[in-house]
Amino acid sequence: MEKNSSKSFKERIEKVKTTRWIRFAVVSLIFFFWVVWLNNYWVLLVYPLLFDIYITLYIPWNWWKKSENKTVRTVMSWVDSIVYALILVYFIFAFVGQNYKIPSSSLEKTLLVGDYLWVNKMCYGPRVPQTPLHFPLVQNTFPIINTKSYFDKPQFAYHRLKGVRNIERNDIVVFNYPAGDTIVFNVQNPDYYTICYKIGEDLLAQNPLSDKNFLEKGSYEYGQRCLAVGREYVKLEKGRFGDVIYRPVDRRENYVKRAIGLPGDYMKIVDNVFYINGKPLEEPENVQFNYFIRTDGTQITDIVWEEAGVSIADRSYQPQNIDYYGKQNLVYAVPLTYSMVKYFEALPYVEEVERVPAMEVLPVYPIVKDYGWTRANYAANLEKGIWIPKKGCSLELNMYNLPIYERAIKNYEGNDLQVRDGKIYINGEETTRYKFKMDYYWMVGDNRDNSADSRYWGFVPEDHIVGTPMFVIISIDGDKGFFNGFRWDRMFKDANPDK
Repeated sequence: MEKNSSKSFKERIEKVKTTRWIRFAVVSLIFFFWVVWLNNYWVLLVYPLLFDIYITLYIPWNWWKKSENKTVRTVMSWVDSIVYALILVYFIFAFVGQNYKIPSSSLEKTLLVGDYLWVNKMCYGPRVPQTPLHFPLVQNTFPIINTKSYFDKPQFAYHRLKGVRNIERNDIVVFNYPAGDTIVFNVQNPDYYTICYKIGEDLLAQNPLSDKNFLEKGSYEYGQRCLAVGREYVKLEKGRFGDVIYRPVDRRENYVKRAIGLPGDYMKIVDNVFYINGKPLEEPENVQFNYFIRTDGTQITDIVWEEAGVSIADRSYQPQNIDYYGKQNLVYAVPLTYSMVKYFEALPYVEEVERVPAMEVLPVYPIVKDYGWTRANYAANLEKGIWIPKKGCSLELNMYNLPIYERAIKNYEGNDLQVRDGKIYINGEETTRYKFKMDYYWMVGDNRDNSADSRYWGFVPEDHIVGTPMFVIISIDGDKGFFNGFRWDRMFKDANPDK
């Protein structure tokens, strides 16, 4: 028996063509490089399977090639090619990089709506997939059929492979949405926590006597109560909101913003100016703010808007009251860069270009406590600003700063955090300090007045980092359609020109 088995092995080896040996050698080199990079030599147990696929074929992988049925051979040939392609795409997307489409204007005019980017995952080091069983061409949901594109189990612990460098200030970074761990399926914006808070706040306002504690509005206890009431309402109103779903870290929606705050930094915003460690941060060339453009009654034409670079979605205007002389002004509200402001100020019929005062639609982070902060003046009352957590560093906790760091300690780092009688308990022990397990970042959009960013959902943990966009693959202006809107000048353009 042993002799026959040995003879069979020898015969199989002798029948292998030289080209197949070459293919196997290339695959082996890539595989061994990958194993060393992973620093997990248990993966070598998979190598005998590769040897069988390419060389010995004890498992009849190509059984269909010997079928007498032409249809079977044709269909299985396509299946074989598709499976190989999907496996290749899976590994490229997981460890090298992938394409990403800019869906919103939060980074305009650095990155435009309709830009398709190539995101480099090797720069900061790729994450080993935490949710390994997923379809590689979609993030979390199959289109049309609206079902999950991944299996919840198995789930692996966060591990990042060695990269080229760390995140640097002003890097544009792609990451998984931090507040996207829990969602309501029918409503994506705002996030689940903000929805629950706003609903709970409205319900408590309608019937304030229902709460026996008569909580002070804006306090930490009030914020927690709003969340609790909102959660119960959302759970009961399934027909309106849909299922409440938890998503693993790497299956949460992809966002792209600029990293302005690094681990260990102090950050605050005073009159829309970011201060890092006490010094004003130099703004990107294409940073945008909202402005009013007032004309003498002349309507700004599509040609002028297009030449200035203002998309249709960003144009809004309303007629003003007619004055004593019968003159009617037109006022437009649009996001503009500094160079765009100068462009409109130079037009003869433009009377004034004025910054729009900040209007708060949603509560800023942390929503569970009102510090009196806004997106334009964030932590401005603190001498240094808020501290951005750094791996291995300890922070003194108290009831004032706990709401700022609660989500990082509880949701991102997996601790049981409770407050009882004004005292903080982590994993059952009373404490006044916490040592962080991960690095965190503060991400903002260049379109400052129209960007949902860290001002609304806080710190971005390192395990959420995906990569950095290298260049624009193609860019299509949605206002003009596919053929007329192809932006040829943006092909292979640097996706991070301010670095």
